[in-house]
Amino acid sequence: MKNSPNSASGSVSLSERLCRGDLFASPCPSRMVLKHVCSQWGLLILIALQGKKVMRFAELRKKLGGVSEKMLAQSLQALASDGFLLRKSYPVVPPHVEYSLTEMGEEIADRVAQLTDWIECNLPRVLEAQLSIQETADK
Repeated sequence: MKNSPNSASGSVSLSERLCRGDLFASPCPSRMVLKHVCSQWGLLILIALQGKKVMRFAELRKKLGGVSEKMLAQSLQALASDGFLLRKSYPVVPPHVEYSLTEMGEEIADRVAQLTDWIECNLPRVLEAQLSIQETADK
């Protein structure tokens, strides 16, 4: 990103910082997107849909194991509003709704998959660290 003339002096306006996504500023809109993507269910939805054509609500709920209908619906709505999911509703009874990743959704799913891959590959180390901390606290 190009520096504005003000950035060299350190006085960048709030609107300039918000435009480029100053994640550390409390009103930054990037924070809400980050919250949607990095929430437990948002992250799992993105991974579940990665590389798939479409999935129905019930398929996603079954795949995600443990998510309530309400939480799944809210998470799907948030990801769709951010432009990561395409929601296609068919006018039939009972309702038939399909979800798929948009191009932008595929991009972000690739990135969160890298994070989850790292966690899965390093889980023994993480569990060992947790156990070590717990043992130290118990002494």
